[in-house]
Amino acid sequence: MVQTDPPRSPKEVLPTMYDLKSEDPEEPGLPDEFHDLQPELLRITFHPPGYSPDSIFIASDLNLYYDPHHLNWYKRPDWFVVMGVSRLYEQRDLRLSYVTWQEGVNPFVVVELLSPGTEAEDLGQTLREIHQPPTKWEVYERILRIPYYVVFSRYTNELRVFQNNASRYQELTVSNSRVWMPELELGLGLWQGYYQGIAGCWLRWYDQNQNWIPTPTEQIEQERLRTEQERLRAEKERQKVEELEALLQRYREQYGDLS
Repeated sequence: MVQTDPPRSPKEVLPTMYDLKSEDPEEPGLPDEFHDLQPELLRITFHPPGYSPDSIFIASDLNLYYDPHHLNWYKRPDWFVVMGVSRLYEQRDLRLSYVTWQEGVNPFVVVELLSPGTEAEDLGQTLREIHQPPTKWEVYERILRIPYYVVFSRYTNELRVFQNNASRYQELTVSNSRVWMPELELGLGLWQGYYQGIAGCWLRWYDQNQNWIPTPTEQIEQERLRTEQERLRAEKERQKVEELEALLQRYREQYGDLS
């Protein structure tokens, strides 16, 4: 790579999203259904109060390029979010991948959903040869320095959350299956319930009042219930008025008009 003085922008001297591959046809299989549903639930319940939807980029199973010296090295987190960037690539296009040297902002939270074959690497328990690319743990912890790394096993319903401190992950205490992230004004926790008609233990976001952030479907149902409650309240008030009017009419018939 040839650099100039003054330096030229990464967009001019390095490959962009359009130049790098967005998928690998040689990778075996596709994610199972849980790896489709769980990231979607995380996406639709992620609403940090201090950010507009247009200034947040959320992705799942998308190539994350991190090293301008090794253009073919990338990771594919099960879910990640980047704060303070346009939801669209250059505010006009859907992303094919996330290229950190062009975007200029690294992910803020990464979530990995444990599978039996990936557990050791996801938890930083694997070693690599010197010529091999760094592991997920090394990339998230020391190269990208991602502030929060979340690992969830649906087989044991175990939630583990690591916070980056001086390029080292320290595990946080998970209290009542919840962890608060003050920078986002949101927390992440385990919720037992039905999503897409499937009962299970799901990972989702909650607000400062400890309330689970509703999905669009739940919002519609909540609004329907509020409307029905208002209708019943109005109906009760109408019945009370009618009962009072009937009582007053009977009084007039018995004692005459009071005026």
